[in-house]
Amino acid sequence: MARFDTPTEVVRAARATHDAGYRKVNAYSPFPIEELSEAIGFHKDHVSKTVLLGGLTGAAAGFALQYFTSVIDYPINVGGRPLLSLPSFVPIIFETAILLAAFGAALGMIIMNRLPQPYHPVFNVPSFKRASRDAFFICIKSEDPMFDQAGARNFLTGLGAKEVTDVEA
Repeated sequence: MARFDTPTEVVRAARATHDAGYRKVNAYSPFPIEELSEAIGFHKDHVSKTVLLGGLTGAAAGFALQYFTSVIDYPINVGGRPLLSLPSFVPIIFETAILLAAFGAALGMIIMNRLPQPYHPVFNVPSFKRASRDAFFICIKSEDPMFDQAGARNFLTGLGAKEVTDVEA
């Protein structure tokens, strides 16, 4: 893990790390930096697919609930109107779609971020507590195919890191 002092330095180092072939890289900063996620090659998340799936499931569940109650379980013929009246079903279908889409967004975000995560090995690095205030970090994971402990340390030092630390699990 390497510490940098400015956002410009960390973005430059992240680009160099990605260009060098490292793919399993994490970056930490006290505030969002749009270029940083692009620089480390962060892939698109799947939360939008989870929201779509939740919305479609909610719409289908809302329709099924109304269909079952008004056509199968307790049919009431009021004034000769049809039992399956789609225009009256629309508000409930819409609301259940929105409800389950919101649940899908919240649960998808929590699961895909692997939360709650009360412990992470980077918390063992003493200077990492500055990550929420004024320091920027790049961490090359040991699972990376190009990872070599000495080589990664020399590479990060060569990028101008103020501090390079081994992260112990």
